[in-house]
Amino acid sequence: MSTTEKVVETPHGPGRLVVQRARTASATLLLSHGAGVGIDTRDLEALAADLPRQGITVARFEQPWRVAGRKVATPPPTLDAGLRAAAAALGSRHPLVVGGRSAGARSAARCAADLGAHGCLALAFPLHPPGKPEKSRLAELEGAGVPTLVVQGERDTMGRPEEFPDPLPDQVHLAVVPGADHGFKVAARGDLSETDAMALLVEATLEWLVGEVLPG
Repeated sequence: MSTTEKVVETPHGPGRLVVQRARTASATLLLSHGAGVGIDTRDLEALAADLPRQGITVARFEQPWRVAGRKVATPPPTLDAGLRAAAAALGSRHPLVVGGRSAGARSAARCAADLGAHGCLALAFPLHPPGKPEKSRLAELEGAGVPTLVVQGERDTMGRPEEFPDPLPDQVHLAVVPGADHGFKVAARGDLSETDAMALLVEATLEWLVGEVLPG
């Protein structure tokens, strides 16, 4: 596995692309981060550390607002523009899967079809604002137009697993991390350790990629 970093010019300023390349890649997973965090969250780091060993190149894109040192994300259209610029800069020769956590998951769902992605990975998808289940964002998942995996913490205040519809929209799959919150943090004395929780997240992602997304 090798790591490279490059500046990506976007319509809203420079972003940053950090790529962990698989030695022999079968796909590229492009991930962006949430609205109050960067690319160093536990879930994005776990995927970047583990998936390249399984033949999946992982590219993490840091949005311009974060590179500029701001604390709050810019509006959703700017995030989509950044993700599109990152995909163009990546220029992957392998099947592209787009994803992200929270706001980044929403952006990936909105952009997946336009980018010609083979799949969409939605980590901690914010189904609704905290305490406002009536303001559903389910339509973004339904509109992704590609196989989509939602990985959700059991205690996520922005969308607990039972708040997603049953049955799920077409092409959408749901994996649950027991005891985890929106940031996939688990209780110190819970059934799962943080290491176990991240291993579960990585395993669910890999199984979905191999079973539902990548050509046989």
